[in-house]
Amino acid sequence: MNNHTKVLYMPYIHLYMWYKVVQAMINIKENSNRVINIVKAKYGLKDKSEVIDLVMTEYEEEFLEPQLRPEYLEKVKKLEKQKGIPFKDINELRKLIEG
Repeated sequence: MNNHTKVLYMPYIHLYMWYKVVQAMINIKENSNRVINIVKAKYGLKDKSEVIDLVMTEYEEEFLEPQLRPEYLEKVKKLEKQKGIPFKDINELRKLIEG
């Protein structure tokens, strides 16, 4: 470990929507540790685990592709159970769609 990293013990990290609790030992840069402390103070969080939870939730909502979200998987499962409309070729499909 060099002067640019700091070991941070995070006893509780919630993953996805299942809220499975895991433990992790992570190395972060000093600047990242400062940012974590600022976010912790700004939102009145109890510990750094809650900061990581908050940041990961925001990241998931804003940046992950919809295909990676648990809600998307549920939607796909429902769609798979629906009955399809049979058609022979693209022209027949076009007629079905256009009426």
